[in-house]
Amino acid sequence: MNEKNTGPADTPLPSWRDGATKAAVLGFVERVTAEEGPDEVPPDDRIAVFDNDGTLWCEKPMPIQLDFILRRLVEMAEHDPELRTRQPWQAAYTKDYAWLNNVITAHYHGDDTTLKILAAGVLAGFAEVTVEEFEAQADTFLRTALHPTLDRSYLTCSYAPMIELLQYLDTKGFRNYIVSGGGRDFMRPISQDVYGIPRQRVIGSGVSLTWKENGSSGSIIRKPEADVVDDGPEKPIRIWNRTGQRPLLSAGNSNGDIPMLQFSEQPNRPALRLLLLHDDSDREFDYVAGAEQALKLAGDKGWTVVSVKDDWTTVF
Repeated sequence: MNEKNTGPADTPLPSWRDGATKAAVLGFVERVTAEEGPDEVPPDDRIAVFDNDGTLWCEKPMPIQLDFILRRLVEMAEHDPELRTRQPWQAAYTKDYAWLNNVITAHYHGDDTTLKILAAGVLAGFAEVTVEEFEAQADTFLRTALHPTLDRSYLTCSYAPMIELLQYLDTKGFRNYIVSGGGRDFMRPISQDVYGIPRQRVIGSGVSLTWKENGSSGSIIRKPEADVVDDGPEKPIRIWNRTGQRPLLSAGNSNGDIPMLQFSEQPNRPALRLLLLHDDSDREFDYVAGAEQALKLAGDKGWTVVSVKDDWTTVF
């Protein structure tokens, strides 16, 4: 599903330009997987965690899941005109993407005032449907919808170099996890096909669920209330809840990923923290809003910054 450069079968990361960043990634992986080497980490401890939006696939001009949600809010507003004067239905119905983008930017700066308004609409949009029904709708959307500006399907909006990194880590005995602020049940239907990550290794935000009996069987129903928002300090907690371990490698792109990146560090063991920098307006997008603190910390702590413009020969 992903377009990417091809190279010799034994050449890792063919879409990464030769340079300090690629060398840092390859050097780290070889260091922790070298048999009987001084820094060898046992396979059971080789855990890698990746944010999704803006790290594994494109998140502009809006997160992909937000487009999915907005289409549902528009449907609701078309059936109920009173919703057209209430946020977030108003923004969805009038295509006020500036309001929606400001919600995300404000969140990355620690202000969730408008995020709570958006979240109320999100929760209402898919309330009282079964988890299977929601996954089916998400799966259909992701496999058929097009990105609004890149002229490509959403499933080909994942980053080829990051797919290569996931594949390379897999061959080196790593267990890769998605740890995203996006919806767990939104990503699960396509995580294996797109990333080679089984659905059981998808950690994300979720809504409260309830069980409803139906004769000899039953269904799990989505409730119109949040269970967990997997962002910021919640990310390391959710990683620990799922794995019981600190990750060896972590990758993100925003301030919301800082705790996850920090969680990789522990005494007497190497760690690799990757921070993706979106600086290529020609091939993708150029922005740092919502990543200012992370970029400063990367400089202070020696994290590896991956430049889309300088470190990748291809993006998608």
